[in-house]
Amino acid sequence: MEHPTRAWVVHPEITSDRNRRDAAPALEEAVALATALPHLAVVGSNVVRLPKPHPGELFGSGKITELKEQIKAADVELVLVDGPLTPVQQRNLEKVWKVKILDRTGLILEIFSDRARTREGVLQVEMAALSYQRTRLVRAWTHLERQRGGLGFVGGPGETQIEADRRAIDTQLVRLRRQLDKVVKTRALHREARAKVPYPIVALVGYTNAGKSTLFNRLTGANVMVKDMLFATLDPTMRRVQLPDGPEVILSDTVGFISDLPTELVAAFRATLEEVLAADLVLHVHDASAEEADMQASDVEEILTSLGVEEDRPQLQVLNKIDRLPRDEADALRTRGARMEDVFPISAITGEGIPELLDAIAERIEGKRERAELHLAFSDGRRRAWLFDRDLVETEAQTEDGYDITVRWTEKQRAQFETI
Repeated sequence: MEHPTRAWVVHPEITSDRNRRDAAPALEEAVALATALPHLAVVGSNVVRLPKPHPGELFGSGKITELKEQIKAADVELVLVDGPLTPVQQRNLEKVWKVKILDRTGLILEIFSDRARTREGVLQVEMAALSYQRTRLVRAWTHLERQRGGLGFVGGPGETQIEADRRAIDTQLVRLRRQLDKVVKTRALHREARAKVPYPIVALVGYTNAGKSTLFNRLTGANVMVKDMLFATLDPTMRRVQLPDGPEVILSDTVGFISDLPTELVAAFRATLEEVLAADLVLHVHDASAEEADMQASDVEEILTSLGVEEDRPQLQVLNKIDRLPRDEADALRTRGARMEDVFPISAITGEGIPELLDAIAERIEGKRERAELHLAFSDGRRRAWLFDRDLVETEAQTEDGYDITVRWTEKQRAQFETI
């Protein structure tokens, strides 16, 4: 078995950037991103503070020398820079450090390529990768084998020609776009067919690793890949779910979002995220135990807006992983949930808060349920059967001339009943 590629992660903290993220959690996330690729072994990481990026090499000469010594001492083969690199910066750093270098965009594309399973997902990643490749010189190194999967930023046997033939890339992009158009049309036909079956769509969205797939599995009984790993789910997964005491819905699990998501991927995954655009209700799943939970939530909202999800689209805020919080913090979230009608603290692992969340989903889809007392004559068998078919009956007592029935229903169901 081949040895994993030894990787070093560097997070550049640009001190002049007032909107920069806290360096420690940002580095932790970058290491988690690298760990998400099975053939990488992260042997070291550090934060590098600098006032502003140097145009030619990103870092100053002193820091470049210091990092070169660390990289050499650790026998590193690949350096991951957690931020954008220009083609010139990448080339110059590779010359000095004599290792392959990947920036944040390249790494995320590599992970997406490793995860894509559906035809559409594969095509979209290929297109995003080609768009990215077109802007820079991408070379492959012999110590990373192409057969591992991925895009080839992190490997491929032998050196490729340094000057990529842009016309060849453009030709390939046109070909992929045509193939993707066919796949998207097929998905549109599936969506039209589903629209004829009146199942509302409930879409799970959230920052990567927020626990969406764990929640999806608990609600559906499905066996979606669940790992404590960024981007464990890439292709959308859909299942039909019968809500207790409520309607049937289609639940959709989507790719996790991440801060500084490459623009190539936001554009490429628009079609994959169409299920969110078509959703009747969006569940925004938060990792309540994350240090940067608020910033992660802002990143998700920003991406949803860029994808065209309207602000008035019905949303529930699902604060997951409260089982990981200290008791006082978890209690504070429970109090907040009790006070706010669209906030639901839950644990997808223990099941806490799930019944309340399901009730809220049913209420948002169908409307609020009210109790009502009905009296039906024995001759009203059709209307009585209608109530039982929809599981609306709470109690029933037979009388001399019929049935006294207690129902719990929505305004819409009451109106339907009156037309029978």
